[in-house]
Amino acid sequence: MPDDLHPDLHLAIRAAHAAGALLRDHWQARDRLVIDAKAAGDFVSQADHEAEALLRRHLLAAGDGWLGEETAPREGKRRWIVDPLDGTTNFLRGIAHWAVSVALEVDGRLVLGVVHDPLKDETFAAAQGLGLRLNERPVHPAPPPGFDAALFGTGLPFGDMPHIPDHAADLTRVLPGSAGVRRMGAAALDLAYVAAGRLDGFWERRLRPWDIAAGLVLLREAGCRVEGWTPEERPEDSGTVLAAPPALFDAFAARLRQADQPRRA
Repeated sequence: MPDDLHPDLHLAIRAAHAAGALLRDHWQARDRLVIDAKAAGDFVSQADHEAEALLRRHLLAAGDGWLGEETAPREGKRRWIVDPLDGTTNFLRGIAHWAVSVALEVDGRLVLGVVHDPLKDETFAAAQGLGLRLNERPVHPAPPPGFDAALFGTGLPFGDMPHIPDHAADLTRVLPGSAGVRRMGAAALDLAYVAAGRLDGFWERRLRPWDIAAGLVLLREAGCRVEGWTPEERPEDSGTVLAAPPALFDAFAARLRQADQPRRA
């Protein structure tokens, strides 16, 4: 691992890799997992719980705070924000698009993020001032295409979520004139893909902190613009995120913000 990485980033990468190895083992035997439903269409499994417990053991030091999807929060000046298995439904269905997401927040500011894809053996990592890395190598995405050739990512609400009509309306504004939209089912990886230039933008409403914390660091260190539904809104606060490279952001955001009275996150 490069010597110029911050010790906390080293720690986060090692922890994400350990959780990823555990999840790979469960992936091979996922038909035997114990699965519960937290809400309509929202699942949690034995694999999620075990991976989060492993991350807590690796990451938490005395005085550190914690915010994870599956375990009780803990306050602290330094706070780890973790999704042990982003893309649980994909995982359980045998769809190979899921990841481990780890971020560190210090004094309310996100300072590092790691998104690890165990099946593809890809680790996206970034810390303030160090830029974006993929498997320890710096990433410098090519300039994005124009809107007509741009490919965007999003997440779609499901079950009884109240903002399904909002996202349906969003699609009618983004799909015309673009190269398309992908809904792949793992927000952490989607944000990493925008940072690395594989997708040209991403938007979604009402995400949870563990869904986006690591990805927000990756995006910012890659030079992307990141806003909420309005320019003044921080995704960390609202859970709503719009992200794209600067050259494409204004056109992308303008289409999404066309609604006169958007439902706010």
